[in-house]
Amino acid sequence: MKRQWPYHLILMPLSLLFAAPLVWMLITSFMPDAEINAFPPRLWPSHIDFGGYLKVLTEDSYPRWFGNTLLVTAVAVVSHLVLCSLAGYGFARLRFRGRGVAFVAIMATVMVPTQVLMIPTFLVFKSFGLIDTLAAAFLPWLATAFGVFLMRQFFLSLPRELEEAARIDGCNRLGVFFRVVLPLARPALATLAVFTFLGAWNDLIWPLIAINSEETYTLQVGLTTFAGARHTQWSALMAGNVLATFPLIAAFVVAQRHFIATMSFSGLKG
Repeated sequence: MKRQWPYHLILMPLSLLFAAPLVWMLITSFMPDAEINAFPPRLWPSHIDFGGYLKVLTEDSYPRWFGNTLLVTAVAVVSHLVLCSLAGYGFARLRFRGRGVAFVAIMATVMVPTQVLMIPTFLVFKSFGLIDTLAAAFLPWLATAFGVFLMRQFFLSLPRELEEAARIDGCNRLGVFFRVVLPLARPALATLAVFTFLGAWNDLIWPLIAINSEETYTLQVGLTTFAGARHTQWSALMAGNVLATFPLIAAFVVAQRHFIATMSFSGLKG
């Protein structure tokens, strides 16, 4: 236990450094706009002000934005868990011609900057009439190369003997996958779900391009309406960010125990 003290002396200040923006966001959300814009800036509010939260919660569109984001994120998480686990298992266990080339091609997409794909994706979605719909927000999140890679690496770490025993007992390939493999892959599935949740929930650039009407705004796009070129409602913006950050913190707290198990297993084999 004593050997961990030097690491704690380094990690504790770093953790405070990373937590400082979140703490400042929380404090600022309880400040009135006059104190937020004061110079020099105040480090603590003179009184607790809930004006920012009242502004956000009484905004007619905020519940709609929250619901849109929840729908987009739920579709992204479910589709990731289904499609990435199936693809990862196929690359880890099935033998078929061109498997290596296909996997390399999928992983090569990770090196393509997202900004390069936005214009072609926009043109494709426009040709199908999907622009300014929620489908345009969640379709790019149905599956990712990272999700396929994560699940493949985890499935490679599982012993084949368990699957062979199930096949001897009469299970077909899908039965082995759903009854044997997936229950063992819960740590990897939880990790993938959290990563997908974080990415889909925080996505701003693509919905800002693909969505135009306020009724289909996601939460991150909707919060940008509180910031303008001439005037920014800082208390409402910070309050909205606090409310938007709470689900992310809750998701991380629920699934954090699965992270170490997933990363230790998925790194055993290449």
